[in-house]
Amino acid sequence: MALATVLGSLLGGCGAPPAPRQQVKGPARDDCLRDVRLDGLKGALERCDAVVAAYPRDPQPRNERALLQALAGNRVAACRDSSAAEVLLRQAAPERRGDPQLVEEIRMRAAGCRG
Repeated sequence: MALATVLGSLLGGCGAPPAPRQQVKGPARDDCLRDVRLDGLKGALERCDAVVAAYPRDPQPRNERALLQALAGNRVAACRDSSAAEVLLRQAAPERRGDPQLVEEIRMRAAGCRG
């Protein structure tokens, strides 16, 4: 029994250490809606512009910027982002489209701009 405990301890320490988390320079993909306040929409939009620039082929940041634009009363800009998000969504392979709720939200926003 004691030998099994010692061997378990020794073997447990021989495994490879976990890979360090890589720090990504620039904004994170989900930074657009982080700590948003209505009285801080301008700053949130600027932050979201950086996220869209960092992830140009990802529909999520454009969808989130569309929401911020709508909150700021910029319907034309909101619809432009909603349409762009929908195009990016259509271009993505089915397995890369992500969360079904996000997909539905993008489609509903874009449809609201057409109707």
